[in-house]
Amino acid sequence: MSSVVLLLIGLGTSFLAWRSKDEIHRIAAMLAGTISLVWGFALAPVSFQLVFEIISVLATFFVCMRCLGCGFNRN
Repeated sequence: MSSVVLLLIGLGTSFLAWRSKDEIHRIAAMLAGTISLVWGFALAPVSFQLVFEIISVLATFFVCMRCLGCGFNRN
């Protein structure tokens, strides 16, 4: 349960950081959000971690294939 709380705090803090206008507050909020997300992810159950990692790898694969042009020549 604590992992869910930390993940929500991290997501909320990161969202607020994006909406901040001041650079110092944005950096501090992003750092705090990142620490909360990493800590919450580390405390999460292994099944959640595996699902999240599989989704991340698939998303990265599709983004990279789109950037490469799916094998088409860009000349």
